[in-house]
Amino acid sequence: MKEYEEVRDQLLNMLEELDDRLGKITADVRHIDKPLDQDFSEQATETENDEVLDALGNAARNEVEKIKQALSRIDAGTYGICLSCGEPIKKERLAVLPYANLCVRCAEHKQRP
Repeated sequence: MKEYEEVRDQLLNMLEELDDRLGKITADVRHIDKPLDQDFSEQATETENDEVLDALGNAARNEVEKIKQALSRIDAGTYGICLSCGEPIKKERLAVLPYANLCVRCAEHKQRP
């Protein structure tokens, strides 16, 4: 769809950046550049850092999945339509969060306990 060609390009750029970030995180967690330190306290610190990197990696993988789903919706012609209520998602929301799949009202409703 021509209307969302810029969004598609933006999403593809985001995907490329996330892939680069994930590659770096994976290399850091696997200690490709240098093995774990022999000192036990240093190992504990490195393990904590690995846990933080793991969480960042999981968040990035989650964002990658959302971006891929948004690209699929663009291809299917359903991009910009709320998956919950079927109403259009405001362009302002999509400008801030291009992979949004819910309108503000449905997203807020979903987040309530």
